[in-house]
Order: sequence, then structure tokens, then C-alpha cells
Amino acid sequence: MDVDVLEFRVPVEKNKCLFVWDIQPNRSQAQIHVELHAVFSSFGPLYLLKVTPTARPQPPGFFALIKFYSAAHAAEAQRRTNGQPLLNSPALKVKLSSRHTLSLCGRAIPLSHSRCLDLANHYLGFNGWTSDIITLKELTDDDEEEEGPEGGTGCRTLRFGCVMRLSFPQHDLTTQGSAVVEDSFTCTGAADVLQRRCRLQRAVRERALVQAFSSVLLLLLGGGKLMVAVKQSPDWTQPEGSDGVLQVNEASLPRCPADEEEAEDEEWDLTVF
Repeated sequence: MDVDVLEFRVPVEKNKCLFVWDIQPNRSQAQIHVELHAVFSSFGPLYLLKVTPTARPQPPGFFALIKFYSAAHAAEAQRRTNGQPLLNSPALKVKLSSRHTLSLCGRAIPLSHSRCLDLANHYLGFNGWTSDIITLKELTDDDEEEEGPEGGTGCRTLRFGCVMRLSFPQHDLTTQGSAVVEDSFTCTGAADVLQRRCRLQRAVRERALVQAFSSVLLLLLGGGKLMVAVKQSPDWTQPEGSDGVLQVNEASLPRCPADEEEAEDEEWDLTVF
């Protein structure tokens, strides 16, 4: 039995990517995008759909790049649409990519928070998983605050850490994720600090949940059957004699995109009170 393994990361494999060309220019680019999405999303959830006009000296028209999360869905879509009269084209050409998409950072990129939720809800349903905050703690160091000239407005750094629990009740599985985010800014008053604290608390919760999803595997077994598995993560350790303390070897900064942040080799004490 073939098993299709889905991870909560940006798909780069060539067997998950389709190229579509010979799209006739009898519709606008936006209309073609909508119609292509309707056709190809019927085979499975899409990570990316991009429509681009053909360049000269090619005849007027469009081509499209489509990325699936599932290799099986991409293969079925290619088999059932290639050569078919879709989008008022006599015979649409649909082929699997011949090469991997390279990540700019040379490593697997986790999905963004919203894409993690969409993928989980699609395969597991809204009641198929739950998330809970284990701890949410401010890690700001008061010594990092710098006063401005003559005691005026100065530079300040806020830092928060969070540990989230991700559970799959129907599969009796649980995993955890962590994140630390910080923001350095020129303080303009108490209201500014409060607003940034609220924003960081939300950001750190989302990034901790993304980190938790990064250890999850969805196993598509065919016939509508699905299993969930959890990879062991080296980022989690529970030191002996450290009741309620988790050592986390990752930090993430809000100035970086959520799906391209670099891990920092630092340990943060996220004590669970």
C-alpha cells in the first residue's frame, strides 16, 4: 500500500509541482487564476498557484505554476487534466516539474501559521486537533533599556517566550512547540509599550504552534484513511531535577518572516508556573 506523507513545511519536491501552459488569452489573468484554482484544488489542497503571461517571442497566452502538498494529488491532477479542453483551450498541457525547487536558506521552511491551520483543518477537521498554552512568559531584561538624551525617549527591547501543546485526540498523540520573539524599538510612551506587548504575545503563540506542527506527519493511506505521526524533536529536553522547566534551543525574531526565521543557539528558561 502506497503511503503519501505530508509535512507542515513548504513543498519543494518536483513530484508535487505542476507546470501548465498553452492557456489561451481569452480571459483576464485574474479569471484564469480563479478557474485554475477551481479545477486543481478539486484534487487536493494547494500551496501555490501562480499565473504568468508568456514572454515574447512566444504567442500571447499564459502559463501557470501549481504546487500541491501531496505528491499523489499532483500526479492525479496531471493525469486527469493533461491534454483536456479546459479554460477554453483545445488541449491544456500539464506536466510534473523536472527539478526540485531550491530553498534560499538551504533548509526545510515551515509553513506559516495560517497555512498550518488550513492544512490541519482540511485533513483533520476543526475538531480533530487542539492547542493549549503551557506557558507564556516575558523574558525582557530590564538592563536592555537605554535612555535617550537627557533622560528622554530611549531604545527598548521586549522579549517573550511561549510553549504550546498540540494534541490530536482521535489519534491519542501530543507534541509541543516553543518560540521566543523580541522587538527592539524607540519607546514613545506607555501606550506604545502596551501595544507592542500585545502584538508580541500573539506572535510568540503563533510561532510556538508553528514549531509544534513542524514535528507532525500526516499519513494519507488511500480510501480516505489518514494517520497522524509525530517526529522526535532534538530541541526538547527535560533536565533532571528541573520540575516545570523546559530548556528550549530556539529563538525567533519578529523582524524575520514567519516561515524563514533563523534559529539562534540560545537557551531560554520557560518555567511553567
